[in-house]
Amino acid sequence: MNELTILISCQDKVGLVTDITRVLSEHHLNIVAMREFVDETKKAFFTRIACTGILNETDKLQTKLLENLPADAVVNLVTQAGKRIAVLVTKEYHCLAEILVKNQFETLGADVRCIIGNYETLQNFTEKMGIPYFCVSHADKDKHEFEAELKDIINRHEVDYIVLAKFMRILSADFVKDYAGKIVNIHHSFLPAFIGANPYRQAFERGVKIIGATAHFVTDNLDEGPIITQHTTHVDHNFGVKEMVRAGKEIEKKVLLEALALIFEDRVFVSGNKTVVFK
Repeated sequence: MNELTILISCQDKVGLVTDITRVLSEHHLNIVAMREFVDETKKAFFTRIACTGILNETDKLQTKLLENLPADAVVNLVTQAGKRIAVLVTKEYHCLAEILVKNQFETLGADVRCIIGNYETLQNFTEKMGIPYFCVSHADKDKHEFEAELKDIINRHEVDYIVLAKFMRILSADFVKDYAGKIVNIHHSFLPAFIGANPYRQAFERGVKIIGATAHFVTDNLDEGPIITQHTTHVDHNFGVKEMVRAGKEIEKKVLLEALALIFEDRVFVSGNKTVVFK
């Protein structure tokens, strides 16, 4: 008995669920869990279906589903147990540490293939965890050369996702395009508030009473990609910038790991600049 996750997005119409379940029944697949959502403004349908059964002809199953769905349908059949990721870092260790500890104890839901940093700061720590570390300095080369080196390492490791775990460099539109929908970032504010650099100082100067963190997919619009998950915590007049940073780092770890778990379990659909998340 095999496990299969089916992800479908298409234009909504009457009878979609009936058509989908009929096809699965014809292929002798048992539905373990099914979640669906209709975006009424776009008339768009999304579903995530967990199935079990004998999977000898997944190509025929995909073809049959497409034949019974609207012409714009996207159908993904996911049998891969774990994703492969590359993690990009700069100097801050807190998000990387959470990822590597979960990876070490096989609770991440993914295999960390490599860490790439633009400083050597985190190399010793990473290698102690048994993960290859590549230092690609941005200081002695232009942006094109820098990103070409990143791409070479990423492509050699055949990863499914790139995780920016406090990677403090802005990636070019061309780089983002090459990995569209595959780059996940943790931003240290409750977006859309305080976009860009030094959000905790921005929050302190504004006198906010809530700070937060946001995990989102990266697009060529800085910090404006589809949001996956967010959390906040309360602060008050006793918090300076350092205290906000300390509190914020705890939220950043939580938010990033939550977002990655959702992605690795194939629970996230991107719809324009929004996401549909089946928790």
